[in-house]
Amino acid sequence: MDIILLKQGEMILKGGNRRSFEQRLEHAVRRRIARYGDFHVVSRQSVVFVEPRDENADVAAAFDALRDVFGIVSLSIARECEKSIPAIIATAREQLNAELSAARSFKVETRRADKRFPMSSVAVSQAVGGELSELFPNAKPDMHTPEFTVNVEIREDSAFVHASPTRGAGGLPPGTSGRAVALLSGGIDSPVACYLAAKRGLKIIPAHFWSYPYTSELAKQKVLDISKILTRYCGDITVEVVPFTKVQEEIGRVCPEEFGTIITRRFMTRIAEKIAYRVGADALVTGENLGQVASQTLKSLAATEDAATIPILRPLITGDKREIVELAVKIGTFDTSILPYEDCCTVFTPRHPATQPRIDRVREAESKLDVQALVDEAYAGIERIRIEH
Repeated sequence: MDIILLKQGEMILKGGNRRSFEQRLEHAVRRRIARYGDFHVVSRQSVVFVEPRDENADVAAAFDALRDVFGIVSLSIARECEKSIPAIIATAREQLNAELSAARSFKVETRRADKRFPMSSVAVSQAVGGELSELFPNAKPDMHTPEFTVNVEIREDSAFVHASPTRGAGGLPPGTSGRAVALLSGGIDSPVACYLAAKRGLKIIPAHFWSYPYTSELAKQKVLDISKILTRYCGDITVEVVPFTKVQEEIGRVCPEEFGTIITRRFMTRIAEKIAYRVGADALVTGENLGQVASQTLKSLAATEDAATIPILRPLITGDKREIVELAVKIGTFDTSILPYEDCCTVFTPRHPATQPRIDRVREAESKLDVQALVDEAYAGIERIRIEH
């Protein structure tokens, strides 16, 4: 029976808390593949073994689903056998017959995790490769640029044979770095920021600021659709939809127009912080990028941070737009992000925004508002929408 091998990435560098990282990864793996059958999931020697408990389990579907789980650096569908050269050769011949029959060149790579095994890695590769070259004469041994690689792993209880591993999502398992509230608009950048933050082990709680009727129901649905795509990487998500119309109307009525965007961002920061305190998050995440728009100059970012009491993380801060778009395409959010439904930031954009705002002047302009009352009213009206993977 086939088994899935999941190689851990930088988790292997952890010290005394490494087991807690492994447990988080095992939990994420079990949740992700539960719909595909009954599997036994266990970590040993820096590898997570995913073994079907019966023939009804869909190994191929589980393998495909696990490609997007953070904390896994590579995946393989392997065949288990006893730790002997004849058994390894027979398993390779059966498991990889189609690939070896089609290949013009090959090599064998062996990893001997069980150092008690009497043969070295090189010796195993030579013995297995020699026999396979006899069995598949069309495939010539090539140690440098082979068309196909047979992978052999000698572990504590068994040997495993598989083709070249598939690259995994990398990063750290979900939740191992804590929680963060992410400001999620309907644009290209903020979903990518959510993805990158989740890749570093953060559990993401998206907050979307919705200014109906200036922004439509379709704009809100667009964000929920993006969130659904993100569950592929982040797991189940609860989106906090913040009613933001009154805040923006008051800013437009009372404050100088050039400070409108900065003051809007400051209100978003305060409301997102209140959400963070409720859900046990220790940071905010935004899709801001240095110099991309007027509100993202250094002085503008500083004016926004002046309203915060917890860290603001900006995963995209040094990326250029092409790189961000490419990543949006890769993770599947781009096509939804470019749908023509405006968010609250674009609808209320000033004609001539301040690009080098002084914090004292921003504070003075903002002081004409009843800041706390507006924050509390918006927070009280939050709609929480659960989206499951």
